[in-house]
Amino acid sequence: MSTSPLRVYGGVRGDDRTAERRAQLLEAGLDLLGAPSDSPALTVRGACQQAGLATRYFYESFADRDALAAAVYDHVVDDLASTTLEAVTTAGPDEHAKARAGVENIVRTIARDPRRGRLLFSVSLSSPLLARRRLDSSRLFAALLGGQAQDFYGITESPDLELTTHFIVGGLAQALTAWLDGTLRLDEPDVVEHCTRLLLTIAAGFAFPEAGA
Repeated sequence: MSTSPLRVYGGVRGDDRTAERRAQLLEAGLDLLGAPSDSPALTVRGACQQAGLATRYFYESFADRDALAAAVYDHVVDDLASTTLEAVTTAGPDEHAKARAGVENIVRTIARDPRRGRLLFSVSLSSPLLARRRLDSSRLFAALLGGQAQDFYGITESPDLELTTHFIVGGLAQALTAWLDGTLRLDEPDVVEHCTRLLLTIAAGFAFPEAGA
């Protein structure tokens, strides 16, 4: 006899159903947080209605609305970071292929799912919680970029490298913000091409130090 405190119902274990409901709430939270600015704000009741779940199920996964918002943001960032890192590591061996693969994955992700783009980059979506999360995610991507630079170019960690990676991540974020809000009128392939070229131009200073002197 099973000793699990969560019984099986309809062929699905209770812990699996809990995970499914959590995933539904994350998707509902993304729908609301990543919606156009004139859409309703994220609330516990709104998230449950969007997910098609009774309110009581919310609290089996999240303490409150802010906990859901943080989980949604972290989920989007973790997915973007992991898929971008995979794209870079599986790309061709040359620096252009790797740089383009990383940029292309980021641009394609936010272009294919505008909710993610608005959550990560929209200036109209701002709160103390999201501001902290955006700062943390910038540090994460800067660290990932720095690690890739060290591995590829055989360089060591340094304040110069740290500054450069933060500069690149911040610049890319601002460029994508302007692209998403229509300030930059470029097609997706052009955004990828321009950003890749700029990234490689900056990277040349580390690959060939005398060129960046």
